[in-house]
Amino acid sequence: MTLSPPPAEWIGANDLPQDFVLIHGMVMAPSFWRTYSPDVVRRARSAAYALPGHHPWKLTEPGQAITPEAVASAYAEAIQRDFGGRPVTLIGHSTGGFVSLLIARHYPELVKSIVLIGAFACGRFEGQERLPAKLLRVPRIGPLLFRQFFRRWISTSEQFRWGSIECVFDKGCPWQNERAVAAMEEVRLQLQQARPEDIAACIRFMSATSLVGDLSEIRRPVLNIVGAEDAIVPSAHQLRVSKLLPQVQTVLLRNCGHLPMVEHQTLTAGVISAFVDGMATIEEKRPRHMTSQAGKPAADLFRLMGLRLRRTEQTVSARVQTAQQTVFHPGSGEGPNEYHPYRHSNSASCRRSAKLGL
Repeated sequence: MTLSPPPAEWIGANDLPQDFVLIHGMVMAPSFWRTYSPDVVRRARSAAYALPGHHPWKLTEPGQAITPEAVASAYAEAIQRDFGGRPVTLIGHSTGGFVSLLIARHYPELVKSIVLIGAFACGRFEGQERLPAKLLRVPRIGPLLFRQFFRRWISTSEQFRWGSIECVFDKGCPWQNERAVAAMEEVRLQLQQARPEDIAACIRFMSATSLVGDLSEIRRPVLNIVGAEDAIVPSAHQLRVSKLLPQVQTVLLRNCGHLPMVEHQTLTAGVISAFVDGMATIEEKRPRHMTSQAGKPAADLFRLMGLRLRRTEQTVSARVQTAQQTVFHPGSGEGPNEYHPYRHSNSASCRRSAKLGL
């Protein structure tokens, strides 16, 4: 069964050269990006799309089965509708990052680059599957229990907050202010307008889909932002995603859980801005430097990052080590995919050894 394209919630409507599509994580809402999208996104033409089954994108039939092909096609139709077919930079958090990779795999002509935040490439990320997905596989009673738990979780602001606290590293939530509280309350109200069976259908789609074998075919530049203490999607899984992507820059944030754009908002926004600016600079120089060394754009990008951000360091150690705040893994300039979680050759045998999930 096909899916209608998701409606757009516009975050920025300026006609700058950059176009952005933002996709939130599971049981979140497009309104989340109004508070937590970087300034570079607000200054451009930017649309936030819901995940399938999340308000305001209802499924045609309650709880209908959805396929990866249908999901990718629906987002592609939305991008063509809203951006005239121009390639966009996809920014995806968690399941939104998973979907961004799916779009890039099926419709590369619509994707300029990708920003992953707490993302994954396999819906069961290395067997550490979340409780909702496990519940939905229990015959008969599972979907009923899921519906009850979901409705209870979003029933009050306090219940929603405490149910979400696992996502962050510092449970004291030092970043929480009136603006953050209002943003989460808006998310809760939007979730109340979704049908539990539609949310369940999205979880089933995610749990049954793996993009691990497709990552080597995604040739667009990727920025992968990883919280070192992510309790939802293990950081080891996220770093393996980096290892399998041909063109990726990985940023590891210390003292950070599953919500880098909330827990370290300024730093995360700066990293994204530097990546976007670097891509724009590379694009401008490309006609004049078509014969330049393959790794030079990555070096240029991280020089820009070094100027934009403080308290950061670059490392070429054999193991990933967290700096005081951030570690960049830029590659050495010898090839497109030689330094991710650790230095390695870009051989087929190495890729086969880096397997995720199922």
